[in-house]
Amino acid sequence: MTGKIMALDLAQAELSETTKAYFAKCEEKLGLVPNVLLSYAFDEKKLRAFTDMYNDLMLGESGLSKLEREMIAVVVSSINHCYYCLTAHGAAVRQLSGDPKLGEMMVMNFRAADLSERQRAMLEFAVKLTEEPAKIVEADRAALRKAGFSDRDIWDTASTAAFFNMSNRVAAAIDMRPNDEYHAMAR
Repeated sequence: MTGKIMALDLAQAELSETTKAYFAKCEEKLGLVPNVLLSYAFDEKKLRAFTDMYNDLMLGESGLSKLEREMIAVVVSSINHCYYCLTAHGAAVRQLSGDPKLGEMMVMNFRAADLSERQRAMLEFAVKLTEEPAKIVEADRAALRKAGFSDRDIWDTASTAAFFNMSNRVAAAIDMRPNDEYHAMAR
């Protein structure tokens, strides 16, 4: 599988100028086009849906910091053993926190990390939503409110966890591989 970004052989579609500009912006800001985007590039409509949702959840207005959203991504991906997301979003946690150890703890066991009570409550909710979604009850939302989360923050926490559960499953199904560059970032 060396050099391949996924196990499926899907030819890249003819990309619009808008998508080409988006990929160029990724190159400029990240130094790479994430393989997840290249994986979706066989169908520009699917790529656009993915990037629109991702950008809204991870970069849009929210009571959750960018770091907190990345922490959710890593904790959910840790439960799901998603190699792609653990590598890519683990790098983001390292970069945003300035703490390589925190990135590793998020991957291995977030409960061992020095986190605020707010962050612990958020991540415990993301874990339960990932492992036992049918068992989410009002007490779980109440625990988040007690930790200082608004109802909008709860929505954002749930949406971020749900998005990464979906992404992890797609990545597993197609054996999506992370860009090699992620391994060395923010170390």
